[in-house]
Amino acid sequence: MASDDDDVNERLIEVYWQRLRELIVVDRVLDHLEFIEYDQKEQIRQKARTDGDIAATNLLISAVIKKPHTLGWFTAFVDALKHSGCYAAAEYMQVNPPRPEVEAENDTCVKLIQLLSPSLVEMQTKEVCLHCFSKGLLTQEDSDVIETITTNEGPWSGARKLLRCIVRGPPGWFSTFLDILRKTGHKDLYELTGGPSDFDNKDVYLLLCSCSNSTLTSGIPSLREKIKSCLKFCLSEPLLCITYPEAAAGGPEKADIVLRDYQKDVARPALEGENIIICLPTGSGKTRVAVYITKKHLDRRRAEGCSGKVVVLVNKVPLVEQHYSAEFLPFLKPSYKVERVSGDCQLKISFTEIVKNNDVIICTAQILENFLERSNNGEDEGVKLSDLTLIVIDECHHTQKGEVYNHIMMRYLMQKHKNRRLKKEQKKPVPLPQILGLTASPGVGAATIMKKAEDHILRICANLDASKIMTRSLGEHKREPRKVVQTVEDRKEDPFGDVIKNIMNAIHTHAELSPTSDLGSQNYEQWVVQKERIAATEENQKVRVCAEHLRQYSEGLNLSNTIRMRDAFSFLNKYYDEEIKKKATPDDEQDIQITDTERFLFNLFKEKKEELQKLADNPQYENDSLTKLRSKVLHEFSSREAARGIIFTKTRRSAIALSQWIQENPKFADIGVKASHMIGGGDQSVVKPMTAAEQRDVLTKFRDGDVNLLIATTVAEEGLDIAACNFVIRYGLVTNEIAMIQAQGRGRAEDSSYTLVEVKNSGVAEKECVNEYRINMMNKAIDKIRALDQVRMIKKKQKHMQYEKCEVKFSCRSCSRHVCTGEDIQIIENMHRVNVTPEFSQLFIQRENTTLQERLLDYETNYFIACKDCGQRWGSMMLYKGIDCPCLHVKNFVVTFNGKKISKCTKWSELAIKFPAFDYAEHASRLADNSDDEDTD
Repeated sequence: MASDDDDVNERLIEVYWQRLRELIVVDRVLDHLEFIEYDQKEQIRQKARTDGDIAATNLLISAVIKKPHTLGWFTAFVDALKHSGCYAAAEYMQVNPPRPEVEAENDTCVKLIQLLSPSLVEMQTKEVCLHCFSKGLLTQEDSDVIETITTNEGPWSGARKLLRCIVRGPPGWFSTFLDILRKTGHKDLYELTGGPSDFDNKDVYLLLCSCSNSTLTSGIPSLREKIKSCLKFCLSEPLLCITYPEAAAGGPEKADIVLRDYQKDVARPALEGENIIICLPTGSGKTRVAVYITKKHLDRRRAEGCSGKVVVLVNKVPLVEQHYSAEFLPFLKPSYKVERVSGDCQLKISFTEIVKNNDVIICTAQILENFLERSNNGEDEGVKLSDLTLIVIDECHHTQKGEVYNHIMMRYLMQKHKNRRLKKEQKKPVPLPQILGLTASPGVGAATIMKKAEDHILRICANLDASKIMTRSLGEHKREPRKVVQTVEDRKEDPFGDVIKNIMNAIHTHAELSPTSDLGSQNYEQWVVQKERIAATEENQKVRVCAEHLRQYSEGLNLSNTIRMRDAFSFLNKYYDEEIKKKATPDDEQDIQITDTERFLFNLFKEKKEELQKLADNPQYENDSLTKLRSKVLHEFSSREAARGIIFTKTRRSAIALSQWIQENPKFADIGVKASHMIGGGDQSVVKPMTAAEQRDVLTKFRDGDVNLLIATTVAEEGLDIAACNFVIRYGLVTNEIAMIQAQGRGRAEDSSYTLVEVKNSGVAEKECVNEYRINMMNKAIDKIRALDQVRMIKKKQKHMQYEKCEVKFSCRSCSRHVCTGEDIQIIENMHRVNVTPEFSQLFIQRENTTLQERLLDYETNYFIACKDCGQRWGSMMLYKGIDCPCLHVKNFVVTFNGKKISKCTKWSELAIKFPAFDYAEHASRLADNSDDEDTD
């Protein structure tokens, strides 16, 4: 029974809940809480990893105040706050909060840090972190975490973590942080945050109030403008809680697109106009990066005074509406006109007019291909590649032989080849669009060795005319689903399957066929198909008909191993009913044209029909795969507050049957399972396909929660944004490594799980191991190709610098005086860079250096050389074969190329120039001529 003190303490926590969310470091507090179960701790930690401390604190506090309470729970909670360094949170729990004016002032400072974070992340993170730790703003653990993030993910990510930590600091943290910015030389950031010399915290508060009211009537003008420019970044930053009133009210346009660090990195070459492939896992924001690149592309074209035309290509109809409504339209309107087109659209004007009248067109690839072909044939309504300035190709790993993406790119590559010829003929080339490919996995094709995997990926790059394949580690944003493999045991008894096998063996005997693999296996099915094809060619009707029926029995055997026996029996019974109807006239139902073989096959099924039906209705013999699936689904829905999942299965028939099985089972209904199926839209199967409208309806219900379990074929693997899904089951279905990555990526919610359920003859476990090997091989191949790209870029840069050595300039590191160019430097013994020009000799002075009295081969170094103006050391004076040669040390200079500073240049090896060898004879001759001239004078 709860005590009065427990009620008071619960109320205290609820009163200060919001404060605790801002002050608690979840991971550390959990380490000191013994009364929370391990599984619940892991769930809270997972929440912190995926959504951050603020979101995870809600789960933590709920666990703390959950009844029944253990003895001393509140004291344990307060002690955990103290021991984890959350002293401010502990003060609130001990009813010792700061005074209201101090609290208000602290809130103002926190808000200012949040507001200005887009600029503050440009700090020298490691240096600022060191000072913050020494001043007590950060704990040792904070400091270690920030240093790790900075090293692995870059200084901006580290800076964001630092800012999130210091706002939980002790009283006076803001002034201390300002002082650290000033002492570490961050003058601009110090002024941006408003140092004490400019104004106090009251002024900051007034400025923030005026910003929020959009009046900006107080504060320093320069700071005011900087804050105003920062406001647009606030909505999408994870650290920030400030939102636009329009965005909060569901306004027509979202805030500016803000990318994470890894997204910026992969986008950079495309922003410079290069054709690239972006390879990021499903759910990591590839489409958002494409929207960002599209906007920047259109902005640049508009600034240059010319229009841009972007086409976004997808390979499935549902993706057209998804990309249009969820990504491109919200971020691009009203600045640009966005339209979508697919075979499912009922538009009143032609595609050609849509392209003319809009800036961004999202469509299925086949539509663009159709209108490119019209243009090629000289028809009036057509579209040319030259009409477009950027093509975004979603799921670009499909750019292979036979695919529609490849047809489009072949047109592109042919025109590019023609352009080379036009240039040689000094004619104007036809403009071509920039290409941007998006994929979660390019795959490895049929490769079993690294070289073949590299060739496969390079072939896709070549098909897309891509100069780079861009990929990055997601760091803290990466979400890995928990993976489980559930193997099944063979049935102890399978009388239903035995009857089917007996029928199949009787057919083998009748047709004189000898199978070479297990009945019902994939190899057996391939063997039967091959026999049927050969028999049809040879006009062997007996074998052809038998092979056709054997294929149906093989399918029935597979269905009995995958779904219910009654579904398998229903399938076979329906097949034979339809076959018999074919042999009857509409009038008198008399049999016509029945061969002996057909009569044998009909009678064989008729004899076994009653036995099969009786066995199918006996649940004692159901397959273990279905039992495992039932247990897994029941576990997911009973262990989660809001379960939502997808079951991937091999065939349309099994997807429909599984959906019916779940809907008919009251155990599923009791725990809130609402199932529906989703299958493909093509008509190549005997099973009735789903229309695009039906697919869209199911997905809408799934997103809205009206359906929480989707049973789907591979149609749902690629591209579809099903963000709320928190478990994925592959039921007897494993295809290739691309599909595996795509299926895993369907589970995007926190704490997602990915389960493989074995089905007899499916080889799921073995294929999954192969796919994991292929994914590992693919990642290594991509890394190797990217390394080759870097080598090519370095060589290209070296070649560029080599041709323009005069644009490589050296300035004194101390006084910035221009010293020389790359053309003035020569190299001695492939090691020492010297400048022996007369002009350079006028710029330095010599100082004796007794520590360098060393003899090396044919030269000696006895003097330093230093800047004549400021005394900055530049290098040493070598006496080489009797000639004084000023030897330069590059670390003492600022090096620029074409006016841009080369940031890292402390060694000559880091400068991409091959200098000519020192010409001793020529220099000695020039010195002799100069000496003769002086003697003559």
